[in-house]
Amino acid sequence: MFERDTLYIGGSHEKPSSSDMIDVYSPFTEERVGRVPEAHEADVDRAVTAARQAFEDGPWARSTPAERADVLDKLLAGLQMRSGDIASLISSEMGCPMSFAHAGQAFATTMVVEFYAQLARTFPFEETRPSMVGSALVRQEPVGVAAAIVPWNVPLFTIMLKLAPALAAGCSIVIKPAPETPLDAYLLADVLDEAGVPKGVVSILPGGRQMGEYLVTHPGIDKVGFTGSTAAGRKIAALCGERLRRVTLELGGKSAAIVCDDANLDEVIAPIVGAGTMNNGQACVAQTRILLPKSRYKEGVEALAAAVGALKVGDPSDFSTEIGPLVAERQRDRVLGYVAKGKAEGARCVVGGGRPKDFAKGYFVEPTLFADVDNRMTVAQEEIFGPVLCAIPYETEADAIRIANDSEYGLSGSVWTSDPKRGIEIARRIRTGTHNVNFFMMAMTGPFGGFKNSGLGRELGPEGLRAYLEPKTICLAPGIEP
Repeated sequence: MFERDTLYIGGSHEKPSSSDMIDVYSPFTEERVGRVPEAHEADVDRAVTAARQAFEDGPWARSTPAERADVLDKLLAGLQMRSGDIASLISSEMGCPMSFAHAGQAFATTMVVEFYAQLARTFPFEETRPSMVGSALVRQEPVGVAAAIVPWNVPLFTIMLKLAPALAAGCSIVIKPAPETPLDAYLLADVLDEAGVPKGVVSILPGGRQMGEYLVTHPGIDKVGFTGSTAAGRKIAALCGERLRRVTLELGGKSAAIVCDDANLDEVIAPIVGAGTMNNGQACVAQTRILLPKSRYKEGVEALAAAVGALKVGDPSDFSTEIGPLVAERQRDRVLGYVAKGKAEGARCVVGGGRPKDFAKGYFVEPTLFADVDNRMTVAQEEIFGPVLCAIPYETEADAIRIANDSEYGLSGSVWTSDPKRGIEIARRIRTGTHNVNFFMMAMTGPFGGFKNSGLGRELGPEGLRAYLEPKTICLAPGIEP
């Protein structure tokens, strides 16, 4: 049982403004595993005030990039020391299998910190450019006070996509974890203290949507970073647009894995299924539309069915488990609703399609494969966020590209072929922010984000740092040296 009775406001553990609490329940046992205070508007006011004072008057924004990198290095070391605790806690909060909790939750988080610690030491925060008369000193200055609003599926990783570049830039930041997964953020707070982040720079306020909207619209906020649903992203974009507030949005996806006619199915099916069902299918980049050539459709579906049917469903704390419970009862019911709609629209349910019979408790959905799916069907167009895959036939390579692009989303994708050059050419024609050839991975050094309804702006890479910087030009008269 993980319990805290304070909020982390400006680097201090403070008494909350109300007695309201957030109870966290295990998706596997359905029993309470944690309890923390729920933040309200008065707590936001305190956090933003602390962040503004730290930015205007404190040492952090005026520190050197190397000094900030040193603190990020300490943050990295602290997170690495607690990686096991982080993985276990996130698994208990949201039900992801322990294998993914270690790789996709704890380790991925440290990779982000490590990248920005290194980048802070080499990034050109200031450069001199020649001008028509004299020269121009171009500076990259911190944007100010940032707000980070993150989802429950990869909670600490999505926090770090915003926190690490914000710290590297010299910003202050107020973080709002999702109410389903607030516990891991308290471990982060402990590590921030040990790393020596100055007072006021970071606050962590678990809360609901109303508090999140208050944070987004707070007059003391300069930039918002949001990861979540496209519907929520639209609202946040509108609120920021009214205020001319900088915003980065990483939203939904419905990514396509194109299996070329020359692909070795024995080699590619397992990683494709893994890319579609990782984190119990609760991943914005999940490869849930699997495009198979008609000439090999039957054998492709049979291979997919065997792989999906063999996935081990069970206790997320068991390292051999591949599919755990979904985060909440409402999410399980939502996914089962999509399964019912797929059947009603004529898709053929080859594997799964219901709740596993072996578990009296837990928000489980069987790993499910639909075949004979038309790309216009609901299950092929809408983000399900569960372990549900669709096998879609295509005629030609051009047809596969058309189907892959026939989506309101454009976040990720993959292509699987025995000809890497062919794969790269196909990847170039897919309208997504990231794409993969013959494997599935996120590159910390490259920008991550989406085309179309998958978002605005980018995280990761130098682009992720620039999102927390404002370029500024100082024009120098001839003869003045910076």
